[in-house]
Amino acid sequence: MLWVKAFHIIFVITWFSALFYLPRLFVYHASTNDAAGNERFKVMERKLYRGIMTPSAILTLIFGVWLLSYYSLEQIASMPWLHAKLTLVLLLFAYHGVCGGMVRKFANDANQHSHVFYRWFNEVPVLMLIGIVILVVVKPF
Repeated sequence: MLWVKAFHIIFVITWFSALFYLPRLFVYHASTNDAAGNERFKVMERKLYRGIMTPSAILTLIFGVWLLSYYSLEQIASMPWLHAKLTLVLLLFAYHGVCGGMVRKFANDANQHSHVFYRWFNEVPVLMLIGIVILVVVKPF
């Protein structure tokens, strides 16, 4: 179980790194006015989303489900902190999907948001991380 937990944590860290960095790329991309810079950001965003962020999310999910398999349904039902954590994780997957949509919009030169919007958008995974870590470590319920 400890190996599974270790790999789950490794992929969570990798996924969050990408979740923090991709919206930061959006901030700079939304501010770019030159064609070469625009194309460079498109490549960076696509490679980050497809090559790092999505595989990390999938591996996080696989190892997380594997960890859950060590518990009975009765044990899982008696852990309300876990239910709250899983809710935040589902919201994080939704955020991941929204990021994918934004990658596609930038790729098609269809972005309609300013760099200021993306600066705020970039804070969402920070709030999710704070909530998830507190729920896992403190188990407040």
